[in-house]
Amino acid sequence: MSMPLLSLITFLPLAAAVLLIFFPKDRKRLLYGFALGVTVAVFAASLILYFGFDSAAAGPQFVERTAWLGFGIQYHVGVDGISLFLVLLTTFLLPLVLLSSWSYIRERIKEYLIFMLLLETGILGVFLSLNLFLFYVFWEAALIPMYFLIGIWGGKRRVYATMKFVLFTMAGSLLMLAAIFTLSSLFFKATGTYSLNVFDQARMVLNPRLQTWLFLAFGLAFAIKVPMFPFHTWLPDAHVEAPTGASILLAAVLLKMGSYGFLRFAIPLFPDAVERFLPVLSVLCLIGIIYGGLMALIQKDIKSLVAYSSVSHMGLVMLAVFSLNVEGTLGAIYQMLNHGLSTGALFLAVGILYERAHTRLIRDFGGVSKQMPVFSAFFLIAVLSSAGLPGLNGFIGEITCLYGVFAANKVYAALAVTTLILGAAYLLWMFQRVMQGPVTNEKILSFPDMSWREIACFAPIVVLMFWMGIAPRAFTGKMDASVTAYVHRIKGRERVFVQKAVPSPVSFRLDAEERLPR
Repeated sequence: MSMPLLSLITFLPLAAAVLLIFFPKDRKRLLYGFALGVTVAVFAASLILYFGFDSAAAGPQFVERTAWLGFGIQYHVGVDGISLFLVLLTTFLLPLVLLSSWSYIRERIKEYLIFMLLLETGILGVFLSLNLFLFYVFWEAALIPMYFLIGIWGGKRRVYATMKFVLFTMAGSLLMLAAIFTLSSLFFKATGTYSLNVFDQARMVLNPRLQTWLFLAFGLAFAIKVPMFPFHTWLPDAHVEAPTGASILLAAVLLKMGSYGFLRFAIPLFPDAVERFLPVLSVLCLIGIIYGGLMALIQKDIKSLVAYSSVSHMGLVMLAVFSLNVEGTLGAIYQMLNHGLSTGALFLAVGILYERAHTRLIRDFGGVSKQMPVFSAFFLIAVLSSAGLPGLNGFIGEITCLYGVFAANKVYAALAVTTLILGAAYLLWMFQRVMQGPVTNEKILSFPDMSWREIACFAPIVVLMFWMGIAPRAFTGKMDASVTAYVHRIKGRERVFVQKAVPSPVSFRLDAEERLPR
C-alpha cells in the first residue's frame, strides 16, 4: 500500500497543534522551533507532489479514497494541475509566516502557533478535497482559526473586523451548504448514493432553472471569499486589524479559496448558469479592478492600500477565470500564485515597518531607504512584482490573464488593462513617499536594517518571484493538461450523453472514455 501522502501533508499540522497543547507556555524557543520544524517538514513532503506529478495527466493524482460517513459520503482527496501549486504555496508560506512572527507575537505564543497550524490543515484540506461535503468541512474549519487570529492578536478594532469577517463568510457558507444538500438529494434519487465527489457530480446535467439557483448559492460563498465587488467590504477591515502573519495568509492563500472554488466546483457543475451570468460577473470583476485601484490610490494607511490592491488584482484573476478559455484559466491560476507571493511580501514589509515605527500611516514615513538600504531593496522588488514589471512573476500572470480576456472579449480586456496603470500608480507613489526623499521623522534615524531572520523570511519569496518571471514553464507545464481538460469539460466537448431515462430534473453525461456498457 502506498503512503497516504496527501493525508500526511494535511493532518501533520493538526497533529502538531494537538501536541503543542502539552508544551509549556513560557518556552518560546521550544514552541517556535517545534512549530517551525513541523511546517518545514510539511513543505518538504509537499515537494514530493511537484517532483512526482505527471504533467501529461489531466485528472487527479495521489488520490486517496475511502468510506467516511456512510451513504456514499467519502474521504476523497487528490491533486491536479489546478490545485498543485496552491498546495505548494500554502506549505511554502507557513514556515516563513511563523519565522516572521518571532518578534511580533509576544503574548499567548502557544495559542497563536496552534491556530496557525490548524489554519494550515484547513486550507490544505480545501485545495485537496474532491468530495463536496469534505470540501465544506475544511472550508468551515479554515474560518475558525482565522477568526481567533484576528480577534485575539489583531488591532484596536479587531472585534468589529472579526465579526464582519465571520458574518460575511458564514452567510455565503450556509447557502452553499443548502446547495450541497440539494445536489446530494438529486444524486441519491438518480444513483442510490449520496456521493458528492466532484468528478461524479460533473456528469450531472441539471435543468437551467435549478442550475441558476445552485450556482447563485455556490457563487455567493466563493465571491465573498475572493472577494468580488460588492462583497469586498470585509477585506480591508480584516487586513488592517489582523496581525502580520494572519494578513499574509489571508491575502496569499485564503482569498484563493474563493477563486479555486469557482474553478473546481461552481463553473464545472453549473456551466449553463455561468454562461447566463457571464456579462454580470464580468462587469462586477471590472468594477472591482477599477474601484480597488482607485481606492488604493487614496489610502493613508499602507496596509489598507495593499488590502485594496488585492481587491483590484483578484478582480483581474476572476475576469480571467470567467473568460472560460485555456489562456485565461492558466493565467488566472498563475496570477493566484503571483498575487500570493507579491502581496504576501508587501504585508511582510508593512509588518517590518510597523515593528519599528508602530505606525502604518504613509505621512509618518519618508527617507526610510537611507536608514534601511537592504529593506529598501527587498521592498522595491515586492512593489515591482505586484506592479507587473517584466522579469518578475507578476508580469507573466497579468499578461496571460489579459490575453485570455482579450480572446473572450476585447472591450473587457481594454478596461482590464487599467489594473496595470493603477497598480503602478498607487504602488510606486506609496514607495516614493515612504522610502525616498528626505527623512521626515526623527524616529526613522533609529531604525535598524533587516535582521538575518527577516532576510530569511523575505529572500525565498524574492527568489521565487524571479524564477516565476524568468522560467514560467516550470510551473505552467504542470498545469497545462488539467487546465485544457477543465476547459473542454465546461465547454461540453468530447461528451456523449447517456440515452437513459433518469429522474427529472437531472440527467447524466459521461466522458467519451467512460461510456456506459449497453
